[in-house]
Amino acid sequence: MDEVSLMQRIIIWSVPVLFAITVHEVAHGWVALKLGDRTAMMLGRLTLNPIKHIDPVGTLLVPAIMLLVGGFVFGWAKPVPVTWENLKHPKRDMALVAAAGPVANLLMIIFWVIVIKIGVMVLNSYPVVGKPLLLMGVAGVFINTVLMVLNLIPLPPLDGGRILTGLLPGPLAWKFSRIEPYGFLILLILFFTHILGKIMWPVISVVFGAVITFGVLPPGLFLDILQSII
Repeated sequence: MDEVSLMQRIIIWSVPVLFAITVHEVAHGWVALKLGDRTAMMLGRLTLNPIKHIDPVGTLLVPAIMLLVGGFVFGWAKPVPVTWENLKHPKRDMALVAAAGPVANLLMIIFWVIVIKIGVMVLNSYPVVGKPLLLMGVAGVFINTVLMVLNLIPLPPLDGGRILTGLLPGPLAWKFSRIEPYGFLILLILFFTHILGKIMWPVISVVFGAVITFGVLPPGLFLDILQSII
């Protein structure tokens, strides 16, 4: 697969990244609403309009820098506010609200796999349509896989940390939740020491393998396409 220009990379990644982080956050708010908390709805955050969820640093600055330096594109949105006191069963329900984000990313992986399949089907007959769908689909699978796996790491304030807090017995849950103020610092340390990659990439590889196994793309072509757009 030929390398793409910077402008092409921006176009290829913009929709999957915005869609991934927006749906992820909306999923948190939607499940919270179903469980009794209307905070996100009252603040207008239950919308797929990305403007409502844009974080100047995580949604704009960080992805732009990664595009310029040639790394893979990654970002985040403003967290959807959840008032845990409004939930019917706060401890359990906060875990369910947290789990909604990674589940949304999993569903979006399936969606982008379908986009890849459509791109492959029309590539020869309508390359002007098929190629963008193929490239954008691979980008969509990648960003949602990374977001899903990252958020499932059991470290507050990541979703995995909140899920684990909901599963632990009361005293242990309270002690574990006290890590949250240091969670971002711990995450940065794991990233710069390359431990984070060693934790995430085996799981990410399994997801990529599943995409290949289901016959969406031949082995090697998926990674070849991904390499051409990052």
